[in-house]
Amino acid sequence: MKGPRFSLCVYCGSRAGQRATYLEAAREVGREIGRRGWQLVYGGGNVGLMGAMADAALEHGARVVGVIPRPLFAREVAHLSLHEQLVVDTMHQRKQAMAERADAFLALPGGIGTLEELYEVWTWRHLGYHDLPIGLLNADGFYDGLLAFMQHTVAEGFLSASQLECLRSSQDTVWLLDELQALSGRAGAAEDLRRI
Repeated sequence: MKGPRFSLCVYCGSRAGQRATYLEAAREVGREIGRRGWQLVYGGGNVGLMGAMADAALEHGARVVGVIPRPLFAREVAHLSLHEQLVVDTMHQRKQAMAERADAFLALPGGIGTLEELYEVWTWRHLGYHDLPIGLLNADGFYDGLLAFMQHTVAEGFLSASQLECLRSSQDTVWLLDELQALSGRAGAAEDLRRI
């Protein structure tokens, strides 16, 4: 169960990507989480954007919780310096445990795993399992194509404009974290997520 701090669940790549700006964005998120006295909940890895973000959060005083499935414990090189590292059996358990500890969700650059996690919590919100805010850090325009595609899904009638508005997007880390905190606050959300 999450503690009294604001708890941000972050999805991001286990790789660093091709641009240094992605690593810097991950570090900035970690620094901001620590500076604000928040808790970081993430996938528990010590590599790529995940590792850079967790290290920065730890260095700046954040409480950090990792959740990693047993099969990925070695492959994603689990971070062993966290306040809490939960080792679970399946990816579903990982995502469930992360969501139950969240006051808000944020996606940084990443691959198919990051996208799958983002879309799952967004779908859960659409279906009414939670009303927690969801953010997309569009570091260096990484998600420009995705955002254009999502506008296309609205134009083609597969997504409502109001559902698209549930996803807050910005290249400005400070603004986006402020926005997620301002939109958060529903204490019963974790109970709803346990019903999934």
